[in-house]
Amino acid sequence: MRTGRDAFHLAIPARDLDEAAHFYWKQLGCPVARRYDDRITLDFFGDQVVCHLAPETPVAEPRLYPRHFGITFRERSDFDNLLRLVEIRKVPVFQAAQPRFEGTVEEHTTLVLRDPTDNLLEFKHYRDPRMMY
Repeated sequence: MRTGRDAFHLAIPARDLDEAAHFYWKQLGCPVARRYDDRITLDFFGDQVVCHLAPETPVAEPRLYPRHFGITFRERSDFDNLLRLVEIRKVPVFQAAQPRFEGTVEEHTTLVLRDPTDNLLEFKHYRDPRMMY
């Protein structure tokens, strides 16, 4: 089984690696671990995201479903810190922070960001920690 030493790996397209590096590293604070001509590897909040150069990626209006990725924060303070960072650094927001399923056990707050290649990133925090999975 996975331990704290392991990392989830996700590969996504990037039309421009410089734009991707700026968004993930300079705006979200996810360090670039390695860079090659065709990809960058990022420390995405403790997991690994690899942006593969795909300059021909279609420019279509992104939709949250069926494809997005992100982080579910255990601590509300971590979610709030990200919200402040997004505001200060003027990170492109696809969907502003908002509550979902209010008044139910599944209640959570969600924020959706948009990277330069139109990949959507959802960040959320559940009021009840049992709802993480």
